[in-house]
Amino acid sequence: MRRRRTPAVLVLLAALLAASAVAGLALGPVRIAPGQVLDIVLGGLTGERRTGAFASIVWDVRTPRVLLGAVVGAGLAVAGTVLQALVRNQLADPFLLGASSGASAGAVLVIVFGAGAGAGAGAGVAGVAGGLGVPFAAFAGSLGALVAVYAMARRGGAMTTGRLILAGVAVQYILSALTSLVLVLAAHPDQVRSVLFWTLGGLGGARWDELALPAVALLAGTALLIALARPLDLLLAGEEGAHTLGLDTGRFRAAVFVLTSLVVGVLVAYSGAIGFVGLMIPHAARMVVGAGHRALLPVAALGGAVFLTLADLVARTAAAPEEIPVGVVTALVGGPFFLWMLRRSTRTEGMTG
Repeated sequence: MRRRRTPAVLVLLAALLAASAVAGLALGPVRIAPGQVLDIVLGGLTGERRTGAFASIVWDVRTPRVLLGAVVGAGLAVAGTVLQALVRNQLADPFLLGASSGASAGAVLVIVFGAGAGAGAGAGVAGVAGGLGVPFAAFAGSLGALVAVYAMARRGGAMTTGRLILAGVAVQYILSALTSLVLVLAAHPDQVRSVLFWTLGGLGGARWDELALPAVALLAGTALLIALARPLDLLLAGEEGAHTLGLDTGRFRAAVFVLTSLVVGVLVAYSGAIGFVGLMIPHAARMVVGAGHRALLPVAALGGAVFLTLADLVARTAAAPEEIPVGVVTALVGGPFFLWMLRRSTRTEGMTG
């Protein structure tokens, strides 16, 4: 029954994404009629770009931001879905497992001490670190954090929810201390603003010329992970069950960790550390379409895109003309959800322990 409802769910989520995108383009300090927004966007897509202040706001400022929000939300949701399968724990999340913090720390190190030293905070990723420096450093930090958390959580036997969370918290504390140290050592005010941006998460620096790499990372990574849906499903049967069914769990888990870290690292390099998207959305998607990853991954991707697009809209409008970092909005929503999930998981472990 859940499989049969998947196409309808995908159509509904696509419609919600379109509606949230139009709202994101229309609302803000300057409000623009939805009809005018659609005319400006269609004109830009057909090569007949409109002129004027409204056209510049919609096409140059808001459209890249909305697109980046959709790409990052989809990617974090997909990464969270896969990490939950790899560690067989529904509390796993790129943020909670340190992947986002590791990516952020790697990016910050390059910004302050690398090719981008002295660059302005508003210069964008390419301007800050010259080409692929920030994304590569973010990938390395993400992979290192994931490997460290997994190694600590697995040490001494079975990996429990408590051990996984404690390992994630420990790694996050270390990475936060490293980021704070970099913040203290930053020589220029612009670098401090850049560090704060990557720490809190935000989409305000989105630019057209920086959308290609995160979009490619999302599309290629999601396509590969959907192709790996069957072995991901096998992991749900447990280590011994998956091995019995012919899966080399060690190699498979290592390869998917690298792929997931690459996706998370690239996305965090362009958005900063945004938490809880990869925790909430996979859980909600699993309730709707079940645990099979062939259906779960695309549903989670669309759900994550809708959620982060709406969260960014709230971040831009709730305290206008001031802007709230979108990472703060997702934390305000995701924090209570995490506590509910933790309490539910603890009860389950208590009954089965």
